[in-house]
Amino acid sequence: MQVGKAYTPYLRNFLKKLIVEVESIHGEVLDEIYELYADIITSLKDDQFVEKSMRIRKTITFLFPDGCIDLPSCPKSRKLMVPLQCSLNMLEGDTGCSIWPSSLLLSEFILSFPEIFSNKSCFEVGSGVGLVGICLAHVKASKVTLTDGDHLTLANMRSNLELNQLSTDTSLLESYEDPNVVQCVHLPWESASESELSAFVPEIILGADIMYDRSCFPDLVRILAILLNRRKSDSTSRKESSKGSTLDTKCNTNDLNDLTAVPSKGPVAYIATVIRNIDTFSYFLSLVEQANLSITDLTEAKMPCNLLPYMRSYDRSNMRLFTVSSKA
Repeated sequence: MQVGKAYTPYLRNFLKKLIVEVESIHGEVLDEIYELYADIITSLKDDQFVEKSMRIRKTITFLFPDGCIDLPSCPKSRKLMVPLQCSLNMLEGDTGCSIWPSSLLLSEFILSFPEIFSNKSCFEVGSGVGLVGICLAHVKASKVTLTDGDHLTLANMRSNLELNQLSTDTSLLESYEDPNVVQCVHLPWESASESELSAFVPEIILGADIMYDRSCFPDLVRILAILLNRRKSDSTSRKESSKGSTLDTKCNTNDLNDLTAVPSKGPVAYIATVIRNIDTFSYFLSLVEQANLSITDLTEAKMPCNLLPYMRSYDRSNMRLFTVSSKA
């Protein structure tokens, strides 16, 4: 579809509003609409769309209720404030500089179950504004590596880390473990090679709202498979501290509600997402199966504390939390 450059921003805004409206009434959005929107976002690289004037500073405040005050992640004030520079909304700027809903869920999960991530080497794909990485540093992950395929997003991410008193490291080399130093790496999924990924040996991989463009799925699953099949030389097997249930690769809406527990060994990925289209999600599941990976649903078994009760636009009911691990 050819669109005049002058009209591209208006089409972007229209498509985003269309997607939001259809999703709000639990309708199905055609994959072609998502793909067109992704193409338009990618093409909008003019300076007028990345100027700082397009950005605002928001503060995400996690409020710890009475039942969560004994968590190691709970500050004495019972609130964790995370300032972030981001796009005004998802209609402006590129998607990596917006706060996606599933990143809020994944952040709540990290803060609600800090024992899963504390003293672990963690690696996030598609890190966006860096919120998940900031929460990982807060719960004392031994190493935090954040990645994104867009240089502008990485620059904004580094600014957000500095806003939260964290240092950044842009080296690709395996650096020393320091919870106050976050590694920021440019990692386009389509060009990431196995040799490039060999520099990383994470125990935990994370991703939030990374399943919106099915054309990216083969590269995403390939990266997950490489990372999940890597082992530290002194590692045998470790107990997975969370439980969930293995999904069949033929998925329907009922499959997401009646699940039992299966433990995992070795590295594990935690992925938070909105399932916008069952066919698209089934395609992701088929690629996971082909890569000899297993996927489990933790949504009911590990529901995080409600740390954002004031955020009216944040609806956890349409989000799912999964783990992905190697069958090998």
